[in-house]
Amino acid sequence: MTSVHGGSLDIPTPDGVADAYLAHPDDGAPHPGVLLYMDAFGLRPSLEEMAKRLAGHGYTVLVPNVFYRSGRAPLVELPDVIDPSQRPEIFERLFPIMQTLTPQPAMRDAGAYLDWLAASPLATDGPVGTTGYCMGGVLAVRTAAAHPDRIAAAAAFHAGRLATDAEDSPHRLAGRITARLHFGHADQDQSMTPEQIEHLEQALDAAGVRYRSELYEGAHHGYTQADTAAYHAEADARHWRNLLDLFGQCL
Repeated sequence: MTSVHGGSLDIPTPDGVADAYLAHPDDGAPHPGVLLYMDAFGLRPSLEEMAKRLAGHGYTVLVPNVFYRSGRAPLVELPDVIDPSQRPEIFERLFPIMQTLTPQPAMRDAGAYLDWLAASPLATDGPVGTTGYCMGGVLAVRTAAAHPDRIAAAAAFHAGRLATDAEDSPHRLAGRITARLHFGHADQDQSMTPEQIEHLEQALDAAGVRYRSELYEGAHHGYTQADTAAYHAEADARHWRNLLDLFGQCL
């Protein structure tokens, strides 16, 4: 681990300006870029801490507020620890915002985020990694498919609805992906059932995608998020081992 610097910045996109957080080693040298996608609760201190932890292993980590069209983060006031009793009220406010982030604008944004990393003196030339959590895991997979020439590694942790009957289901993008993938599924996650996992793996196998798909026993949706009641320390530690292994081999 090395000392890191973190701070806020704005990124121009085709649809406006996205506020974001950037963490990078404090040595002033360029390091491999990583695009870290937030969960639905948004850009907040716990995600900034995750970005700094990843940066401490030698990466320049960009965490955009993917809901920037609805305002700068934080969009809703969150408690220090989000427990199940508070989730319905929070999601009543977040769900309409989530629905506006359809695949097409999300991937326009992804191009802008990758362009920013490519132009930054803090990021090395070459492939980028991406990782995402909950809905961010879906965005990481879509980004790997939309930018196969730029994404070398993508990870999705406790991501839901990766393989559905919808025409734009993420698993249908497998044929476009050249990156190496890692999936960390929570076995207590109703948004990613065993049937969905099977369909996802079948699509990846058929497309010849290099991937690992693991079931994290005893973990619930959101197990990496330390400011929620879903946090599972053992599963989170496993997530860090797998993520660092993936990026270490590919970036």
